[in-house]
Amino acid sequence: MKLYNTLSKKVEEFIPNTPGEVKIYTCGPTVYHYAHIGNLRTYISEDVMEKGFKYLGYHVDRVMNITDVGHLVGDGDTGEDKMAVASKRENKSSKEIAKFYTDCFFEDCEKLNIRKPDVVSAATDNVEMYIQMIEKLIQDGYAYLSDGNVYFDTTKFPSYYELSGRNQDDLMVAVREDISEDQAKKNPFDFGLWFTNSKFNDQEMQWDSPWGRGYPGWHIECSGISIKYLGEKLDIHCGAEDAIFPHHTNEIAQSEAYLGHKWCNYWVHLGFLNDESGKMSKSSGEFLTISLLEKKGYHPLSYRYLCLNSYYHNQLSFSFDILDGAEKAYFKLKNKVLKLKKDEVNESDKVKYIEEFKSYIEDDFNTSNMVTLLYTILKDDSLSDGTKYSLIEEFDGVLSLDLTKEEETSIDSDMDQMIQEKIKERQEAKKNKDFALADQIRDELLSQGIRLVDTREGTTYELL
Repeated sequence: MKLYNTLSKKVEEFIPNTPGEVKIYTCGPTVYHYAHIGNLRTYISEDVMEKGFKYLGYHVDRVMNITDVGHLVGDGDTGEDKMAVASKRENKSSKEIAKFYTDCFFEDCEKLNIRKPDVVSAATDNVEMYIQMIEKLIQDGYAYLSDGNVYFDTTKFPSYYELSGRNQDDLMVAVREDISEDQAKKNPFDFGLWFTNSKFNDQEMQWDSPWGRGYPGWHIECSGISIKYLGEKLDIHCGAEDAIFPHHTNEIAQSEAYLGHKWCNYWVHLGFLNDESGKMSKSSGEFLTISLLEKKGYHPLSYRYLCLNSYYHNQLSFSFDILDGAEKAYFKLKNKVLKLKKDEVNESDKVKYIEEFKSYIEDDFNTSNMVTLLYTILKDDSLSDGTKYSLIEEFDGVLSLDLTKEEETSIDSDMDQMIQEKIKERQEAKKNKDFALADQIRDELLSQGIRLVDTREGTTYELL
């Protein structure tokens, strides 16, 4: 089993702490807004990782946090809590905000066939664990109290920049205002563990602590939840690549200072989803959510299919033209699978394909090759339909594209009228030899899960 490890900057053999078992921690969402499709690409990749390990026979324990307090707008531990910002924006309590957007997040995950982790724990449910860790960090000289807040002293942790590959001098060249503003820190890159400073007096969610009433910093939450539920040694920590610095860097520092030994062996980071303007975010361009894709007529699993055709570590370009192509390919693949006869299965014919599929999992979760293998199976005339169907159904347990699921579809009279009008428009275009327009109409309907069928008696349609 090979994995690309951000810590070593290379592909390594995966050796778990306990043979046959994998402990995975996933950085969960900050539930102050809807998740955009760039966020969800990360969770799709992590979902394949979990299911892939299980297919290989590993026992997997996976934990995810829900950040419902403490994640500040600025990486430098200043500015407002994102939950507080959302609370003001929507005139709701932080608790109401967290509940609403947590539910929305898991609804999106369900649409994308992303399995809910074994343990999902909200940051606000683990405050005692953070206080316990911070007390020990202060006791051991890694943290200090200043101006009502508790900070981690990054100069006390020699390998602080190992994960990111940065160094203090590089960062100082273009030091951000939000870092330099906090005069309470001994060093510009120290980070907050607990906040009680007066500027947070209007913070809705606060707890009593040895340092006064306040709330935890964002970074301590993931360390505390991971150690609480997965123990002192973690196999894999996942997250988006923009979390490498400072979030994951800070997690390593505080966790290993607290534990006194190496904490996590493999750091797996997922590439950005880029649109034409660059990295997709909640603040740039059209806010693309799964719900918006559905409103535009796309099937959520077409987006999952798009993501699986790219290496998870690489950045992925997104446009609606690209999604159109992915949806057409996805519908075509599923249609071929559903047309297979459920006849006799030859188990011996499956062996070589199972071994090949496993080899792609072991090759750093090469989902692109996994998907390509499905097409190879469909083209193999030596296999019975039943054997093909059995293989694809088995592999779809990892890919989760619902390739063998019969969709329950219905269509109302308004939709039928629209389709009939499109058919007439296409016929007129063909009559005028405007084949480009005819193809455009056909493809437009196909992108909505409606396939035109040309017969001698005329053109009909079927739902995919």
